[in-house]
Amino acid sequence: MNKIYSIFIIVLLTINYHSHLSAENLIYKINLKKEINSTTWLYIQKGFSEAEQKKADAILIHMNTYGGEVLYADSIRTRLLNSKIPVYVFVDNNAASAGALIAIACDKIFMRPGASIGAATVVSQTGEQMPDKYQSYMRATMRATAEAHGADTIIQAGDTVIKWKRDPLIAEAMVDDRTVIPGVIDSGKTLTFTAQEAMKYNYCEGIANNITEVVEKQLKFESYEIEEFKPTTWDEIKGFLTSSVLQGILIMLIVGGIYFELQTPGIGFPLGVAITAAVLYFAPLYIDGLAANWEIIVFVIGLVLIALELFVIPGFGIAGISGITLVVIGLVLSLLNNVNFDFQPVEAGEVGKALLTVTGGIGFGFALVLYLSSRIGAKGIFRNVALQATMEKSEGYMGVEMIGLQMVGKSGIASTVLRPSGKVRIDGVVYDAVSEDGFIEKGQAVKVLRYETGQVYVEKLS
Repeated sequence: MNKIYSIFIIVLLTINYHSHLSAENLIYKINLKKEINSTTWLYIQKGFSEAEQKKADAILIHMNTYGGEVLYADSIRTRLLNSKIPVYVFVDNNAASAGALIAIACDKIFMRPGASIGAATVVSQTGEQMPDKYQSYMRATMRATAEAHGADTIIQAGDTVIKWKRDPLIAEAMVDDRTVIPGVIDSGKTLTFTAQEAMKYNYCEGIANNITEVVEKQLKFESYEIEEFKPTTWDEIKGFLTSSVLQGILIMLIVGGIYFELQTPGIGFPLGVAITAAVLYFAPLYIDGLAANWEIIVFVIGLVLIALELFVIPGFGIAGISGITLVVIGLVLSLLNNVNFDFQPVEAGEVGKALLTVTGGIGFGFALVLYLSSRIGAKGIFRNVALQATMEKSEGYMGVEMIGLQMVGKSGIASTVLRPSGKVRIDGVVYDAVSEDGFIEKGQAVKVLRYETGQVYVEKLS
């Protein structure tokens, strides 16, 4: 019996050992080889979600980028720092500008020979350096990202020294050319590291020629499987539609379309533009789970209140203000990942980005309305949008029907009391009339003085 039991235990241990040997580490790879924008931010969000669902052991970002939009880079940075799964990056040539920020946020950086990292100065679309307030934000963000990896406290010559795993001052020097680090960078130069330099100053954990070398030689994975995130065509479309620039343009079209439709009701084209823009704005957000039904309803109610203010309740009061407020709230909340007013998962930066997108779009929308309103009828492409001829009285044009001119001087009878408005009968036809000399009794003889806006102006006949 003891023999049988011993054999059974040995078999179980053998099965467990082979099972352990056959177990593979899952490495989820996400390519980041284009400009940092809404599309790449979507890649990261979706890729990390899939990696978590598949219980990946590590996430490896394959990077080659010259940078992009700081707001999206900051969102990606935050996602990396908060990841429960270790995140590594392989810089396959370039990690410049926003790419450097993302790379520094990863747990480990690996670089190909000849690759570079740095040059994170904030520039405009034309390549010109942005004002210092933008650089200040980027400097602080780079420092904070480096500091997030922690520091070691060591004793040197009796003194307590804090040694950062990634020196925050080096991260700042990648942004500010005024930062001086003796032996590393002089003033007047923005810091960029080669692979060897990054290794020397702890901004790279290893040099490899390809992904296989990163996994096997640097990360020391013996048994592994690499699964790559593959974006769909819809991901590309959704990334394009959810870009801050396009969302701002769509908001401009919504505002402008509604305004011109209200100014010229019945045309239909401006309203069609506004509806199309609203669908393109909300559709990808709704499909992605950001825009809930109630947020869209809030937006629609706001539009209804604005219409009521314009057509039913003249003036600018509670309905108009409430409508504008609800429209802005609907547009902003649809950009945030909140559920039933639960804003805990929402980063402060996301709120600021949403507010900036909506208010910027509305502001530019009103500016566009004012510009187009001033250009309608003027020379250029807007010349034929409105009638060009002016009908001056000196040229024989009159603002009244010609029959009115024939009635001046005629006599008639007051059909009703004029207080001073009422009705008179002239040549057997009843007209709206206004008394020029006060109260006129019914049946009183009257004389037509003039004819304006469909009314005759009369006086008593003595």
